[in-house]
Amino acid sequence: MKHYVGLDVSVKETSVCIVDETGRICRELKAPSHPEDLLQVLQDPAWRMERIGLEAGPLSQWLFDGLARAGLPVVCIETRHTKAFLKAQVNKTDRNDARGIAQMMRVNLFRPVHVKTLASQKRRALLTARKLLQEKAIAIENDLRGLLRNFGLKVGVVGALKFEERIHELVAGLPDLAEITKPLLDARRTLREHFASLHRKLLEIVRGDEVCRRLMTVPGVGPVVALAFVATIDIPARFRNSKAVGPALGLTPVQHQSGESKRVGRISLCGDGMMRTLLFEAAQTLLTRVTRWSWLKAWAMNVAKRRGARKAIIALARRLAVILHRVWSDGTEFRWAKAASAA
Repeated sequence: MKHYVGLDVSVKETSVCIVDETGRICRELKAPSHPEDLLQVLQDPAWRMERIGLEAGPLSQWLFDGLARAGLPVVCIETRHTKAFLKAQVNKTDRNDARGIAQMMRVNLFRPVHVKTLASQKRRALLTARKLLQEKAIAIENDLRGLLRNFGLKVGVVGALKFEERIHELVAGLPDLAEITKPLLDARRTLREHFASLHRKLLEIVRGDEVCRRLMTVPGVGPVVALAFVATIDIPARFRNSKAVGPALGLTPVQHQSGESKRVGRISLCGDGMMRTLLFEAAQTLLTRVTRWSWLKAWAMNVAKRRGARKAIIALARRLAVILHRVWSDGTEFRWAKAASAA
């Protein structure tokens, strides 16, 4: 008889539920959230495992890799789809969630999620750490501006390189404020130095990656966007059509239709938030800062005339995702003129 397993993962313990092909619960228990401990439960010869499901989360990649290496038929399932399925339960507990996931595996009612390779996970960790340091440094700079503004001291428009010098100019002759701002400036300087170190590491990776260099031929796409796109998509072949990349990144409008009513709302915002933000920034850069003309910018400008700048940026970000995937899949570079493309 076939058996199906649902794993509800938490930081310390994982609730395990094993059901047979008729839906009868065969065993329920809790095990430490570690691949070796779960293997001791799941590799019991009494069970004939057909599918093992675990919800996507912080530990899912690590657990999935450990179970998959042991040859178990593990599946990582989408969080939103799982939440909608488990919402029908009256009481939400780890035990009931594990039961629900096991039943999803049994009736084959789930949506699998791609588990990224180790190289993409490391690149994503680099991007996340770099972004965190940048945000903390900017937060300290904004707090310094707010603190000094209370005393009538205005920092004004100043770049990151001359920010500390400007603060020293404002607090000169005010020893109390200088004593307060000194620790903040030291923390900001340390954050900026570490941020620059991670950024140099990012540039080294992009310089040695042939795919990233080809992606950077697309206007508006720089090293950060190129590396983030490679780390997010991971394997381009998992998308049958390049047009499917936009919806996967949450860049398509949400539709709601019921009888006579049909509404088209804002973009879905599902998928990778960092990649979606970077594509939005790349689209905005292409529209406002890139001076070299291309068919892509001309298309976006026409959309802006008809629908407005905001919708044009979203549409351009979605089209950039499609173009980046096609450039990666075909092994080609961006063609600036339509005539060259037609030829």
